Amino acid sequence: MATIEKLSYKNGVSYRISVSAGFDTSGRRIRHRMTYKPEPGMTARQIEKAVQRAAADFERSIEQGFALDNRQTFAEYADYVIDLKKRTGLRPKTEDRYRELLGRINPAIGHLKIADIRPQHLNSFYKNLGESGIRADEGTATAKTDLTAYLKSQKKTKTAVAEAAGISLTTMVAATKGKSVSVETAKAIAGALGKKPEEIFSVSFDTSPLSDKTILEHHRLISTILAQAEKEMLVPYNAAEKATPPRVQKKDPNYFQPEEVAAILAALEKEPLKWRLITQMMIVTGCRRGEIMGLRWEKVDFENNRIRIDRALLYTKSHGVYEGETKTSDCRLLPLPDETMQLLRQHKREQLRLQLANGDRWIPTGYVFTQDNGDHMNPDSITDWLYDFSRRHGLPHINPHAFRHTVASVLLANGTDIVTVSKQLGHASITTTESFYSHIIEENKAKASECIADVLLRKKA
Repeated sequence: MATIEKLSYKNGVSYRISVSAGFDTSGRRIRHRMTYKPEPGMTARQIEKAVQRAAADFERSIEQGFALDNRQTFAEYADYVIDLKKRTGLRPKTEDRYRELLGRINPAIGHLKIADIRPQHLNSFYKNLGESGIRADEGTATAKTDLTAYLKSQKKTKTAVAEAAGISLTTMVAATKGKSVSVETAKAIAGALGKKPEEIFSVSFDTSPLSDKTILEHHRLISTILAQAEKEMLVPYNAAEKATPPRVQKKDPNYFQPEEVAAILAALEKEPLKWRLITQMMIVTGCRRGEIMGLRWEKVDFENNRIRIDRALLYTKSHGVYEGETKTSDCRLLPLPDETMQLLRQHKREQLRLQLANGDRWIPTGYVFTQDNGDHMNPDSITDWLYDFSRRHGLPHINPHAFRHTVASVLLANGTDIVTVSKQLGHASITTTESFYSHIIEENKAKASECIADVLLRKKA
């Protein structure tokens, strides 16, 4: 039976509830304890009833096997869960995203004990995320001057400044092009140049509310953490499952029309061979950026005109560029058209020329696409290059992922079965493909229905 002890403090009272759960192997009594603190304004009668109810709930939970540890906060338990998942294969990119989300979650509910978290706490948090000003602490910095010209005047290279600032060359290049970087990055660059940040950069703040999709990401992480607590019988239920996150409006995937692809291909004829090939491979395969950058020469089958996709180059702030598995850990053999294979052969000869020119400076990574010294490339550089490419040629903004959607739409519109499309894109399951491209599939069903009617029902003139 539960015992209740009243504890008096200067700021009020609380109640320590203890429940005995037998004896351990050494014969010592096992006791579980929790503390109940009345809400402000409660009457003595209300407090008495609430304490008795809390004691009964606590005792029942212990009898059912729950080890309700109200001393462990959500923030503490979240760290434990992430470390646990790291030991079972959590990817660095996912871990980085979890840590980023916890940057907002912990200030809101991190101090709460996991046993005390209720759906109301989470609903209040989601509402707050949807209010203006939630991003106010996430300033971004943009160069006020022409950084490229300034570096030349100081006889400094982008590579040297990037190394001195402890940032990637890709980030440094982005800053010199006038793109936004984090305030932390701006401080690092300014420090490497011996300047104050405000002398080189201007800082702006985004006060718009978070999107429903981003709020849902926070909810899913909280649910994942509390699901582990439920699994370990630390809480009787997952409070996130009973909360009400925002509903995300599903958007149809954006893809290029044939005339847009033709315009892109025409513009590519004026671009360097490497970038022409990278873009064309994305157009004809639907591969992800990291999968293209992670392709090695040994995975190119020139005899059978195909490539093997089983690895990817990825980037996170904490890990930098690293090689890992594809998003779904799949292995795909993708055929390539003769035109693309011809560009691959030309590119291989060009890379060999660079290798000979570099001599001992060449870094033998074995990747198909490299920097001029043979070192690996940052997968984000594809996005940066396509951004500049589209501006140079007066093309609409090119989102690299749109190439994947374009490949899927072309295949589906031309009668390719859903299984083949799913394997081409490297989706985890056919369900994923059906979910993404349901609108195209429905259009094809309508066309099929008309085809049946034309053949079987309608009289030919």
